[in-house]
Amino acid sequence: MGLPIPVVTVQTAPFDDQRPGTNGLRRKTAVFEGKKNYLQNYIQSVLSSIDLRDRQGCTMVVGSDGRYFSRAAIEVIVQMAAANGIGRLVIGHNGLLSTPAVSCIIRKIKAIGGIILTASHNPGGPGGDFGIKFNVSNGGPSPDTVMERISQVSRTLEEYAICPDLRIDLSRLGRHDFDLENKFKPFRVEIVDSVEVYLQLLRNIFDFNAIKSLLTGPNQLKIHIDAMNGVMGPYVRRILCDELGAPANSAVNCVPLEDFGGRPPEPNLIYATSLVDAMKGGDFGFGAAFDADGDRYMILGENGFFVNPSDSLAIIAANLSTIPYFRQMGVKGFARSMATSTALDRVAKSMKLALYETPTGWRYFGNLMDSGRCSLCGEESFGTGSDHIREKDGLWSVLVWLSIMAARKQGVEQIVRDHWAKFGRHYYCRFDYEGLDPRAAFYLMRDLDGVILDKAFTSQKFAVGDHIYSVEKADNFEYIDPVDGTVARNQGLRIIFSDASRLVFRMSGSGGGMGATIRIYAESFERDPERHNNISFTEHNPSVSIHCH
Repeated sequence: MGLPIPVVTVQTAPFDDQRPGTNGLRRKTAVFEGKKNYLQNYIQSVLSSIDLRDRQGCTMVVGSDGRYFSRAAIEVIVQMAAANGIGRLVIGHNGLLSTPAVSCIIRKIKAIGGIILTASHNPGGPGGDFGIKFNVSNGGPSPDTVMERISQVSRTLEEYAICPDLRIDLSRLGRHDFDLENKFKPFRVEIVDSVEVYLQLLRNIFDFNAIKSLLTGPNQLKIHIDAMNGVMGPYVRRILCDELGAPANSAVNCVPLEDFGGRPPEPNLIYATSLVDAMKGGDFGFGAAFDADGDRYMILGENGFFVNPSDSLAIIAANLSTIPYFRQMGVKGFARSMATSTALDRVAKSMKLALYETPTGWRYFGNLMDSGRCSLCGEESFGTGSDHIREKDGLWSVLVWLSIMAARKQGVEQIVRDHWAKFGRHYYCRFDYEGLDPRAAFYLMRDLDGVILDKAFTSQKFAVGDHIYSVEKADNFEYIDPVDGTVARNQGLRIIFSDASRLVFRMSGSGGGMGATIRIYAESFERDPERHNNISFTEHNPSVSIHCH
């Protein structure tokens, strides 16, 4: 074994910008790579936020979406975890693990938590973004209390502990034990197959035979899946192609690249253009794209028919009985973020199930699921998930869609149109204003708050074309967690009209530290099936918006 590896304490000075946001700490890659001790300080803050008694000898999971700087960061995380008393690390092969897979593994092996290196759909490469997410023992993102602890540690940090001589080869599967100075037990690193544990979970949820017969045989559904050069390549190849029989050429961009091939790995109509073009050709009946870490997805039908993520959530909810997992476990309730369209609410009502409206951020769904109140949840930003893990899950969502298609023997567009005919259509748009001066954004939201909370505002009427919208209610959304009673205030301004249409304004917390982002969401409800083809509302207008869906 040689001599034990020394544990070193390094003096450092705190940074004042290390409070994690909705999805961990995201910054320009150059900040993590170039600012001395920036990465080390944050990792120490995360490790120190875990009570020392819980930390000693515990197990943690580590994975990344493969973006630039991930391998270098994983080496530092391994060296620091060892020095901070963690007993075992479970790391994906070559450092790769999708966010849903991390959640799955944390839950399966009862780890204390996991570190995920991702900035989701933000661009990668030396000029791109980098992010560090800490998920807790339920497999879900850190709740506010944990984020506050990490933030507090980061503001007063004076030193960090590290084993600089410890080296790990991420390409070698299996167990690696290291003797450290002043530790009685060896420190263990396990490099595991990135896909295997997660695949086992999916096998127990879905009827793989039904999906396989849809994707193979004489009447096979031809699919086109774009992994966008993120972490999902190995998952798509193993699960959709090897397990479920889709031809190898139905999956593209499956090699994880550090810069995602030079495009933002964002599954929407603007960035997944090669998928959109392929689907418009009419050769494929089903198309999907995933973001860098595999928790978001976009669905397209034949001829490029786009499924709005809010609609996707509602359609999945209405068809859960096609999935063996839900037939076995039953369906408890539904949850959506406040900004997501109210299409899900109509399904919940028809199924006589509870509907929870939460602030943006997956951590709010975790409490509902842990307490058995909720089976399915989702957000308008292309994320849907269920209580099988505590993260949104892109591949799970795609398999749900394929299961629905197999059961109903219908194409994507027909499934969506039938849903609209039954429940009505929620036209929905999101406009993003990014890189704003934070002060200007703050004052704009404050002034708007003053306007809509004025008593006179609730009697206002607005004419748009031949339609008159009457304000029924306006508020600054606040959420009281039904499980633990915690309150989240100032979560976005809502204007709700008497016909169930809505306007929502909110400041986003998931940028890369480049100014402020204000998002505006517009929702208009249409009951009349004759008016479900109003193309002007749904067509893309990139000049107005970065995301209009």
